[in-house]
Formats: sequence, C-alpha cells, structure tokens
Amino acid sequence: MLSSSVNTNVGAMIALQNLNATNAALAETQSRINTGKKVASAKDNGAIWAIAQGQRADIGALGAVKQSLDRGIAAVDVAMAAGETVSDLLLQMKEKALAATDASLKTAARAALNEDFKALRDQIASVTSNADFNGVNLLKTGATGFQALANADGSSSLTVSAEVLALGGANVTVATTQAIDTLTKATASLTAVNTSIDRVSASLARLGTKSKALSTHQTFVGKLSDALESGVGNLVDADLAKESAKLQALQTKQQLGVQALSIANQTPQLVLSLFRG
Repeated sequence: MLSSSVNTNVGAMIALQNLNATNAALAETQSRINTGKKVASAKDNGAIWAIAQGQRADIGALGAVKQSLDRGIAAVDVAMAAGETVSDLLLQMKEKALAATDASLKTAARAALNEDFKALRDQIASVTSNADFNGVNLLKTGATGFQALANADGSSSLTVSAEVLALGGANVTVATTQAIDTLTKATASLTAVNTSIDRVSASLARLGTKSKALSTHQTFVGKLSDALESGVGNLVDADLAKESAKLQALQTKQQLGVQALSIANQTPQLVLSLFRG
C-alpha cells in the first residue's frame, strides 16, 4: 500500500504519465486524419517511408517515359499522315504517267499531262520536308529516326527508324526532275512510280507497326504507374474510418485521464484530515 506524503504524489505521477501517453496517441491519430497518411514522414516509419519514396521516384520517372512515348506516337502519326499523302500522290502520278505512254497522244495533251505530273511530284517534296513534329521528321532526306524511353531508369528504349520518302530516295525512286514530256520518259516514269508505290506501302506498314508498339507500351506504362501509386497508397495511406473511431476513443480516454489526474492531485489534501482533532 502506498504511503501518504505531501512531498511525493505517486498517484498523480502515474496519472500524468498515462495522460501524456494518451495525448501522444491522440496527436498521432489527429495527424493521420489531417494528412490522410499513416506514414507522412520518416519519423513515422523510416523503412516504409524510404520504400514509398523510392516508388514515388519511379512513378515520376514513368511520367517522363509516358511523355517520351506521347511525343514518339505523335511523330510517327505525323509521318504516317504525310506518307499516306505521298502514296495518294503517287497513285495520281501513275495515272498521268500511264496516260502519257499512249503513243498517239497529241503534243499539247502530253504537255498538259506533264505539267500535272510535275505538280504532283513537287507536292511530294513539299509534304516530306514539312512532316515535322517537335523537330522530328522521319520522311525527309537525312532523317535518322528517334528513340523513345521505355522504362523508369532509362536503360531501355523503343527505336523508330526513319522511312525516307523524299524524291530520289530508296523508297520514292521518282527523281526530282522526273517528267513525262516524251514517250520514253513517260515509260521510265511509270516504272519509277510503280516501284515507289510498292516501297512507300512497305514503309507505311513499318511505321504502322511502330506506332502500334509505342501505343501498346504507353498503355503498359500507364497501368504500371497506376499499380505503383496503388502500392504506395497501401503503404502510407491511413484508414480514415479506423482512425476516426480511434480518435473518439482517445478523446474519451483523455477526458478520463484528466479526471484521474485531478483526483490524484487531491490526495495530499487528505493528509490534513489526519491532523484534525
């Protein structure tokens, strides 16, 4: 049994210790409710906080990967749109070149066909030189392609090769000076146009495959980022329903602690009754 003393109030000391512990738990619960996180800083749980920070870094890096893929997809889409235009122009040029192979064609008619042919030819040059997106042109002479980021640490990339569709190249064999103003030139031009149509179609098929690959990987990166965010949430987010219930319990406990301390503080006053006659 504890002795009665006016110098040392053991009961008050115990009550104060319990009240301080309750206040500390209450402050922690209130912090979780305010921030929505059970691990808001390294002092809450150093190991979990470090893991979460590492995952947040990966999430941010995946955002950069997604932006790189977005730019890549846009660049390929621009190239495909321009390439389809080139293909359509070649089809029209074939019509003009084939008409010009008619040996019975009058001079004036041949000249008119030639003017149309050259206009279409020059449009190809214009289209390929202006098929730019963010400084990337996959169709012009000297194009080198590009690489899009594929993962968070930058160790992997998706490569898209150039598909040069400029006049006089490997794909569009129609020369910059190609004409159909004579029967011989018309025959040669028809051969060049036919070859160009086949090769441009192959180039567009390759670009389409690359565009699909970039889009597929973009979808994967988006899902991966969402999964990482969910994982971080599982690590650091607080269960607000649970914390709300805990808050009410601690508030009640705090009130009881204050009352217990008040009672304990009155104990030395009882000593006075021992000296009353």
